[in-house]
Amino acid sequence: MTTPTQLTLREVLRIPSVRQLWLAQCISLFGDFLAIFAVYNIVSFRMHGTPWQVSGIMIAYMLPLAIVGPLAGVFVDHWDMKRTMIVSDLVRAVLAIGLIFTHNIYQIYAIFLVMSSVSSFFIPAQSIMLRTVTPPEGLMSANALMQQAMQFVRILSPAVAAGLVSAAGPNSCFYIDGASFVASALFIFSIAASREATQHSVNSVRSALSAMTVGVRYIFTHSSTSFVMVALTAGMFAIGCYTALLAIYVRDDLSAGPGLFGALGSLIGVGVIAGIPIMSRAAQKVSRQSLVITGLAGIGCCVFFLTIVGKIWASIAGTLGIGIFVAFIFVPTQVLMQEATPKEMLGRISSSMMSVMTLSQTIALVFAGSIANVIGVRNLFYVSAALLIGTAALGAVVLRRSPQAA
Repeated sequence: MTTPTQLTLREVLRIPSVRQLWLAQCISLFGDFLAIFAVYNIVSFRMHGTPWQVSGIMIAYMLPLAIVGPLAGVFVDHWDMKRTMIVSDLVRAVLAIGLIFTHNIYQIYAIFLVMSSVSSFFIPAQSIMLRTVTPPEGLMSANALMQQAMQFVRILSPAVAAGLVSAAGPNSCFYIDGASFVASALFIFSIAASREATQHSVNSVRSALSAMTVGVRYIFTHSSTSFVMVALTAGMFAIGCYTALLAIYVRDDLSAGPGLFGALGSLIGVGVIAGIPIMSRAAQKVSRQSLVITGLAGIGCCVFFLTIVGKIWASIAGTLGIGIFVAFIFVPTQVLMQEATPKEMLGRISSSMMSVMTLSQTIALVFAGSIANVIGVRNLFYVSAALLIGTAALGAVVLRRSPQAA
C-alpha cells in the first residue's frame, strides 16, 4: 500500500475553509493572550495581589478545561459543530468585555472559570471542524499550522500587551479580546462545513455519563488513543515541571537573572516553530507513532543534557531542543487522534486529550515545587528526563507488538 503524498503547509493554507479556521484561531488566541496579560497586570499592580492570588488566575483558567472538558465533549459530539463554535465565541466576547467591570479578584476568577468552561466546548468542536474541512493527506500540515499560530501569538502578544497597557490601560486589551471573539465567529460563520446529524441525543445526566463512559472505554481499549494519552501525560508533566521551576534553576544553578529566564521561556515557542517544518519533513518517511516516540525521547535527552552540563549555553541549546521536539509530540498526537477516532466520538476523545494535557500540566505546576524541595531541582529534572525516555522506550515496544497500532 502506498502512502499518499502529504500536503505542505502552503498547500493546506490555500484551502479556503482551513484558512478561515486558521485566521479565526490566530485572532482569538491573540485577544486571549492580551486579556490574560492585562489581568495579571491588574491583579499584580492595581490590586497588589499575593503570590497565591496571582497563581489563582491561571488555575481558574485551566481547571475547567480539565474537569468540564470530558463532559463537554459528549455534547459536542451531538451538537452542530459550527453553531457550537459561533455561540462559544459570542459568549466569550461578552465575558471578555465583562472583565472591564470587575472590582475584585473573585469576580475575575468567576469570569475566567466561566470563560474556560465555554472554551471546553469550543476546542473539541474546532478539532471536529478541522478534520471535516481538511483532506486526510493535509491533516498533519493543518494541525501544524494551528500549533504555529499558537506559538507565534505566545511570543508576540506579551510585548504588544505591555505597550497597550502602558498607552491605553488594561481595559483596551479586554475590548480587543471581545472584538477578537466576534471576528472569530464571523470567520467560522463563513466556513462551508457540515456534519451528519447524530442518531442519538443527550437528554439526561444519565445518558451524558453513559456516553462519556463509552468514550473513556474507547480510549483504554484502542492502542493508538491510549498511546496518545500516555505520551501527552508524560510530555506535559515533564514540560510543566521544567517551566514551573525554570526561574529557580536559572537563579540558583546558573547564577543568572530575569533576562535569561525570559529568554529561555520564549525559546520553547521558538523551538516549536522551528521544529514544525523538521517534523513535517520527517512525517513523509516515518509513522505518526514514531514521530511521537522521537519527541518524547528527544525532550528527555534535552532535559538531561542541560541539567548534567549545568551551563548557560547548554540551557539555551537544551531549551531550544525541547521546543523542537515538542512539535514532534503535539502535532502528530492530534493527527493520530483525528485519524483513529470514529467521527461520532471525536468530540469526546478530543476533549479527553485536552483534559489530560491541562490536568497533567496543572499537577506539575502545583506539586513541582514541593517535590523539588525534597529532592532538589536538578534531581527533579533528571526524574522528568527518565520519565520521558522510559515512556518513549515502552511506547516503542508496545506499538511494535500491537497489530492495531500498525
